[in-house]
Amino acid sequence: VVTIRETQKPKSRRDEGRFEEAPTMAWMRLVQSARSVLGKASPSSTLTLPRFYSKPATYAVKVGIPEFLSGIGGGVETHIAKLETEISDLPKLLVTRTLRFKKFGIPCKHRKLILKYSQKYRLGLWRPRADAIKA
Repeated sequence: VVTIRETQKPKSRRDEGRFEEAPTMAWMRLVQSARSVLGKASPSSTLTLPRFYSKPATYAVKVGIPEFLSGIGGGVETHIAKLETEISDLPKLLVTRTLRFKKFGIPCKHRKLILKYSQKYRLGLWRPRADAIKA
C-alpha cells in the first residue's frame, strides 16, 4: 500500500499526477519487496553464485634454454641450437644483452622478444607453459 501526500501541490502541469511518496513509506516498501523476494527463494540459492573455472595452466617444471625459447614462440625457437652452444644455461641467457644477441646473428624482432620475456621471467610475471613446449 502506497500513501501519497495530498498536501503537496504540483509545481507545473507536467508534474500533475506525480506526488512524492513519504520517505519512510518508500523505505518500508523497499524493505517489504526485498523480504518477499528473499522469502520465495531458498537461502542457499541466493547466497551462492555459479562459478566457472577453467583448468589451471600447466607450466614447465624444469626450464632450460629450449623450453624458454619455445615458450616465447614467434619464431624464436629457431635459434635454440645456436644459443645453447654459445650460452650454455638459462641464467646466462637471462642476463645477456642485445649486442651479444646481435653478434650471434639473431634478428631484431627475435632479440626484442627474448629480452622482453627474459625480463618478465626474472620478475616472476611469466613462465613458459608445458603445452607450448610440446607444440
